[in-house]
Amino acid sequence: MKKTFLAFLVAQLLFACNNNKNEEKQTGKQETIDVKSENNAEENLTSKDTKFDINTIPISTEAIGDFPFFTAPEGAKYINKPKVKDFDFIVFVTPDSIYEVEGKTFRSHVHKDRDSDVEISGRYLNKSFEDAILNAGGLKVFEGNLTKEQKDKYKELATYGGSNGSLDVWNEVVAMYVIRRNDGNVYIAMEKGGGSSTSIQIVQEKAFKQTIKKITSDDIVKDLNEKGKSILYINFDIDKSDIKPDGKEVVDQIAKALQQDASLKIAIEGHTDNTGDTAHNKKLSDNRANAVMQFLITAGIDKSRLTAKGFGAENPLFANDSEENKAKNRRVELVKL
Repeated sequence: MKKTFLAFLVAQLLFACNNNKNEEKQTGKQETIDVKSENNAEENLTSKDTKFDINTIPISTEAIGDFPFFTAPEGAKYINKPKVKDFDFIVFVTPDSIYEVEGKTFRSHVHKDRDSDVEISGRYLNKSFEDAILNAGGLKVFEGNLTKEQKDKYKELATYGGSNGSLDVWNEVVAMYVIRRNDGNVYIAMEKGGGSSTSIQIVQEKAFKQTIKKITSDDIVKDLNEKGKSILYINFDIDKSDIKPDGKEVVDQIAKALQQDASLKIAIEGHTDNTGDTAHNKKLSDNRANAVMQFLITAGIDKSRLTAKGFGAENPLFANDSEENKAKNRRVELVKL
């Protein structure tokens, strides 16, 4: 009996130990699965839900020189004589958004310098710029191909597409960098193609400063007396001689100037840029000059003090070689008689 009872106890103990080991294995396996699941969830949260916030980036105090801060690498050059614009914008891409950044702007294509013996590659250009940006305290916030949705948004915003320094986001990988600075954050966008050229865009954030001042009657009188003429920009409806409301504000100031000095007589001259037909431009400028004169007559100015004539594009102030210069040529001049 004793032997039988002892054998029974041993069997029970062995059974209990085996059960405990099995439970420990199962528990350990379950814990491992849970930890892995939590890690995957964290990775997904980081890649999909974290939004770019420049305020989380350390401020760089590195000396980076004058804007645009980076020369082309040795053996390469910025082509097409790119100009720094005091205020413009670039389109910037982050993992969660696409938006415009305004400020002092530089955009250029980068090609081999034909006067250099150094042979360059796309990898050389990419690493040169990236190393310089990172050494300046910059951070890469995006690199990759854009999705169709991102490309559509980029195209909508990047109205400078096709101009010097525009990025080929449709076919190339693009990279975006930020240098956070107390004197204005610097945003950099560039292509990372495989060829021996690239494109780069740099903008240093700054607020827009309004430089347009409202013309006053005192300004007009001063110009007429000191220069013999006053150059004004009066807004008309497109390809018409109808004066827009803000244009009427300017003509009101002409009337006040003439009312201040009853002896003052003026010739009203209309001018256009060189876009379109010469005869049409001449007629349009003539109609606009006469529209200003009729407005002044209605305001009580005697017609004997006024003449009106259009000159079309005959007398440009600037070469009609850019939209900016063409806008300056579309003007009304008052000439003291």
